Amino acid sequence: MREHDLHRGAIEFTAKVLHALSLNNLDELVRWVRRANKMEIAMLAPVVFDAATAGDPRMMEIIEKGARVLCEYTEAVASRLHVLAPKVALMGGLFYRDSIYTHAFRRRLKKNLPDARVAIAERAPELGAAWLAAEAGEHAVFHLQPSQRQIDSLAAALTEQRNPRSENLEKMSGRELVQVFVEEEKFVQAALRAAAAELTMAVEIVAESLRNGGRLFYVGAGSSGRIGVLDASEIPPTFGAPRELVQGVIAGGVTALYRSAEGAEDDETAGALAMDERRIKNPDVVIGISASGRTPFVLGALARAKQLSAKTVLLTSNPTVAGGADAGQPRSPIAATVLDLVITLAVGPEILTGSTRLKAGTATKVALNIISTGAMIALGKVRGNLMVDLHTTSTKLRDRAVRVVAELTQCDYSSAREKLEANGWNLRKILREIGKK
Repeated sequence: MREHDLHRGAIEFTAKVLHALSLNNLDELVRWVRRANKMEIAMLAPVVFDAATAGDPRMMEIIEKGARVLCEYTEAVASRLHVLAPKVALMGGLFYRDSIYTHAFRRRLKKNLPDARVAIAERAPELGAAWLAAEAGEHAVFHLQPSQRQIDSLAAALTEQRNPRSENLEKMSGRELVQVFVEEEKFVQAALRAAAAELTMAVEIVAESLRNGGRLFYVGAGSSGRIGVLDASEIPPTFGAPRELVQGVIAGGVTALYRSAEGAEDDETAGALAMDERRIKNPDVVIGISASGRTPFVLGALARAKQLSAKTVLLTSNPTVAGGADAGQPRSPIAATVLDLVITLAVGPEILTGSTRLKAGTATKVALNIISTGAMIALGKVRGNLMVDLHTTSTKLRDRAVRVVAELTQCDYSSAREKLEANGWNLRKILREIGKK
């Protein structure tokens, strides 16, 4: 951004940054920088290294500065341990991926610690973490591959079964394919109707939580996580709510919104840590979204949320999760005591086997619409069927606000717009004045 402002330069690098972040122009980049956290900024490291490898001197400057800071910490540790010839093991993605960073670090370290021995760690850093845990008396458990029981449990999930109505997809004409998709949507409606009681309970739980100063969190991985983030992101502009009130948590972080990070869903500990990072507390509600009902990241988050005294809800498309052993089905991996509510959207097998972005995804999106909108209505953010707290941040939304005022005050469009302009486009303020009359 500095190069662009001063010299109109770095155009090629700028384009790569925008592509990496799925942004469209520098204005969007400015807004992104203002809210980006440490991990989001770190996503740009590969772009920087690629540019440095291609000979960009400004990117080399960044890498040299990074290596210098790391050397300062390394030297401080060696000094406090009174080690003159430390053995330094380099671990982490930057060292494994980019020799340019390794060379920069070696070169700088040798200036102040000429006897230091530097080598790339031969073992994964996770082994060191497990060793430290064992030394502290903790039990280190490795799940290198799923057990046969886990495999059988996943295979038994309804979301993994083949749909007999779509077994010959590649032989269907375009018309037949469309008809199959349309016909399958009736299972979405049926699933939502069957879950009406549970959805009602969810609305009540969330509304009560928000009234008492709590927050709502959606937690998911893959498609489920993206749907949760989508619904959460729509709450501030639609209802004028603060961004912190409803939050989406997706395994793998922001990168997983536009790039597959499916392996992140297998980390149960990461789900628990995500709850700690967001300081989950008693009034909060955490809704875990897992089509199979067995996603480790989601289950870890729910278990930790319950430990922190939050309300916990599981939204799934797998009836066996709620069925349990009494129904002749495998139980959910999460204890029933962890969950305050299970919402099952039994849409049946997907048209494309296991692709839960289809019917399960559609049903999930509608369910979240119901829960969040119902809670906002209960909080008084709707009058009739009109939004009364929307943020007038665009031409479309300002036009909508004008029409709301015109409708509720029975005045013409121009008069309604004048009222909003005179009140700083504060729709709620105008409606309060109407209520006093």
